[in-house]
Amino acid sequence: MSVVKLRLARGGAKKRPYYYIVAASNTAPRDGRYIERIGSYNPMLKKDDPDRVKLLEDRVKHWLSVGGQPTDRVARFFDKAGLLKREARNNPSKGLPGKKRLERETAEAEAKAAAAEAAVEEVVTAPAETPAE
Repeated sequence: MSVVKLRLARGGAKKRPYYYIVAASNTAPRDGRYIERIGSYNPMLKKDDPDRVKLLEDRVKHWLSVGGQPTDRVARFFDKAGLLKREARNNPSKGLPGKKRLERETAEAEAKAAAAEAAVEEVVTAPAETPAE
């Protein structure tokens, strides 16, 4: 049994993306066979342009009612159009540095501390210079 997904299918030319919002089987290729086209998305237009996202609202409602599962990006479009309620997600650890970066930063900090300690020790142990006469 295949599940119907409401997703984007890429069209348009190289470096000029244009997407069709389609109802397709989850086993079909991204840009391949689909059941029905239910809208379009043109990311090249400004965010406030009314033609950026176009939806056939009655068909979207139909596919949602029969169990169509929208992808996250398509769910955002539906939420903005008022057709579906999408919960906002939060990943507070996303912006934190990774393990290797933390290791590198601690190693650099230790090296700086050792260099500063050596410089202080060198100044303390150096004999006082006698003034030139």
